[in-house]
Amino acid sequence: MKLIAEETLLLVIDVQEKIFSAMHEQEKTKQNICRLIEGSKILNIPVVWTEQYPTGLGPTLGEVATALNGAELLEKRTFSCLGNDVVSKKIKSYNKNQTLVCGIETHVCIYQTVQDLLIKNYDVHVVTDAVMSRHKVNHNLGLKKMDALGANMTSVEMALFELQQIASGDTFKALASIIK
Repeated sequence: MKLIAEETLLLVIDVQEKIFSAMHEQEKTKQNICRLIEGSKILNIPVVWTEQYPTGLGPTLGEVATALNGAELLEKRTFSCLGNDVVSKKIKSYNKNQTLVCGIETHVCIYQTVQDLLIKNYDVHVVTDAVMSRHKVNHNLGLKKMDALGANMTSVEMALFELQQIASGDTFKALASIIK
């Protein structure tokens, strides 16, 4: 389904210090996550931000946390964001039927969250260049399984320009400056 800004929520999952250093293609993916967050702000898309067991896995990476300034941080222990009542209620409270998903790890928390979102009939868009795993094989397998479940595969640039819909105006200029 076509992304529509007024119907979309961004879910940023578990981009935390202690697990980040083990991730595949970490720097490029971190930059993409920050671009996606900034683009979502420009488009007035609400953001839900989670951390998985921060006592053990540490806080959100500094650059990502800075980009998330203004978003509410929600802690969880479940792999799926929807397995946590507080996070699930927060997502539902926005009354959006489309969800952009980014974060760590593709084959665990991202996959299980996407699976649960699809069960609840959300139109899910996995931002493939803004999700990562420790091992490329797990990353690729997670993407493949989510695609087979019916999630939409997209990229940061593709999603932001699809949400923008027109190549003119101040919003377009602001988005274009993020993408470059």
